[in-house]
Amino acid sequence: MLGIGVIGYGYWGPNLVRNFSQARGAQVVAVCDQREERRALVEKLYPAVTTYADVDAMLSSPQVHAVAVATPVSSHFPLAMRALEAGKHVFVEKPFAATVAEGEQLVAEAARRNLTLMVDHTFIYTSSVRKIKELIENGSLGDLYYYDSVRVNLGLFQSDVSVLWDLAVHDLSIMDFLIGRSPQMVAATGMAHVPGRPENMAYLTCFFEQSLIAHFHVNWLAPVKIRQTLIGGSEKMIVYDDMEMSEKVKIYDKGIIVSHEEDEIYQRHVGYRTGDMWAPRLDNIEALKIEAEHFVECIHSGATPLSSGAAGLRVVRILEAASRSMANHGQPVAI
Repeated sequence: MLGIGVIGYGYWGPNLVRNFSQARGAQVVAVCDQREERRALVEKLYPAVTTYADVDAMLSSPQVHAVAVATPVSSHFPLAMRALEAGKHVFVEKPFAATVAEGEQLVAEAARRNLTLMVDHTFIYTSSVRKIKELIENGSLGDLYYYDSVRVNLGLFQSDVSVLWDLAVHDLSIMDFLIGRSPQMVAATGMAHVPGRPENMAYLTCFFEQSLIAHFHVNWLAPVKIRQTLIGGSEKMIVYDDMEMSEKVKIYDKGIIVSHEEDEIYQRHVGYRTGDMWAPRLDNIEALKIEAEHFVECIHSGATPLSSGAAGLRVVRILEAASRSMANHGQPVAI
């Protein structure tokens, strides 16, 4: 059995403990949190789990083979690096590092020690995103034209990261998984409306080769909660609405037809094609359960995780470039 230690028992930590406790071939053996009341809660719910106030004490335990880090972004790098140096496999929340340089160090250290490094890109393990990936890969959408995402709500204002690093990271990880290639250039604008806090709303545009464009709108200061993505292709289009209870993914057989007839070459006549809409059946398995089991399987088999350190690094590259662009009022930055 693979012994899992979880660092941080705040917002996301309880979900990690629950899912890793149920994962085949693994068991949660330790939880570390500096707050006494959080450790007491773990001891009440999981009497067999050892609790620690000190990270190094937990990392020195021979029963801990892998570590899951669920702490603020600024602490991801030092905690993940200490775990790797202690010979532990690492599962870390996104974004897994605060800078590209930190991410590169983590990826290199994991490779040097032959350890599994996985980033918690939870959404790519949902049935919705996996179905969209299947449709893109089998050519149902045709050539991809655009990826347009909105993630807004009246949300928790973070003090250490901007809304891009807090919310856009979800959609960037989904885009990275679905499209399978990185943008060449990004441009971002944003605004902070609370003095002393980072930007609470932002717009990010990613430019790819072959006329593919991606746009992200994120906002902590919206009156409604929206989690919606539109993906347009030459053959079909997709609406992915994570707020929908049943039909989260809808495929539309709609598009345009551009005439190439010689007598219309000067006006380029555009026609419209309208077909059916259908919503595929999706399973109800919790994404984090699939992800936890995938992490355990990758450790046992030596396989590369879908959300590997390299995938996490690609997302951080976009976020770092977007932050530079936002600081310069939208000046495009090459990746």
